Amino acid sequence: MRYNPLGRTGLFVSELCLGTMTFGGEGMFKAVGQVQQDEADALVRTAVEAGVNFIDTANVYSNGLSEEITGQAIRNLGLKREDVVLATKVLGPMSEGVNARGASRGHIMDQVKASLKRLGTDHIDLYQIHGWDPATPVEETVRALDDLVRQGHVRYVGVSNWAAWQIAKALGIAERLGASRFQSVQSYYTIVGRDLEREVVPMLESEGLGLMVWSPLAGGYLSGKYRGGQDKDGRRANFDFPPVDMVRGDAVLDAMDGIAKAKGVSIARIALAWLLHRPVVTSVIVGAKRVEQLEDNLAAIDVMLDTDDLATLDAASRLTPEYPGWMIERQGEYRRGAMAGMPPAKG
Repeated sequence: MRYNPLGRTGLFVSELCLGTMTFGGEGMFKAVGQVQQDEADALVRTAVEAGVNFIDTANVYSNGLSEEITGQAIRNLGLKREDVVLATKVLGPMSEGVNARGASRGHIMDQVKASLKRLGTDHIDLYQIHGWDPATPVEETVRALDDLVRQGHVRYVGVSNWAAWQIAKALGIAERLGASRFQSVQSYYTIVGRDLEREVVPMLESEGLGLMVWSPLAGGYLSGKYRGGQDKDGRRANFDFPPVDMVRGDAVLDAMDGIAKAKGVSIARIALAWLLHRPVVTSVIVGAKRVEQLEDNLAAIDVMLDTDDLATLDAASRLTPEYPGWMIERQGEYRRGAMAGMPPAKG
């Protein structure tokens, strides 16, 4: 297991992170998983024994039950708190009240207390805004998170599912206020969903933010069992998320088949290994309902993809150029050449 710094911090996190959306199984999350305490303890033990030090949850997962199970698992296993990097999130509705949702100061302050209680800890290592709140000024959110860092309730802050311009705006506000800046972004990114590369990835590289990848197997699609819409009983049959272009996706699976067979591993491991080979990726979140499933995912750290493998996968999955990306690429050619020491082109 390798460990990467989280953004511009001295905090190191494992390249694989244990996701806990499957813990609890209440409400809409019942379709994702219904892992109870004993099963969760086994999953956390398996992950920690493999070198994982990073666990991600959210207050909205099973209406707080995922946080409770996660915190209890840490205690049940006797893990030292300083050996676990614990991340959770806030945004979604936690009751029917009009203010019991969003990224307002009030909701953030209320929910951090609730999350700390459910997790059974005195601090959260990474506190993330779970999505964009169009009703709350970014400055209000940034100030509230900075207060939590200064109070010691939270060590670092990040966001999830924000656009590049939104993150850049927040970074500018934090710099102007002298407030804690976002250190990470949690986003959907897979070999069949590379949209992040258009705007967010260049911004992350420019500003030095870490990237946590959620749903790296595209909601189970990259296990291969949904190819051509074959499996009618799996998770995607009941919870078709995140969206995947099946026609394009099946072509990517075809390209992955040969590489997986040559290496004697599952397609899922190839999908995870592809992400682990992306320089911008800090940690890939893997969730599971069974220990055997988690063990297969954890083994992805041992899959090495060579130049030919990566070229094959890139050719099958690369994005269709969009404006202004293709114009930026074209107009920047001669400047990149100069940076590489090449002589100026004539004409």
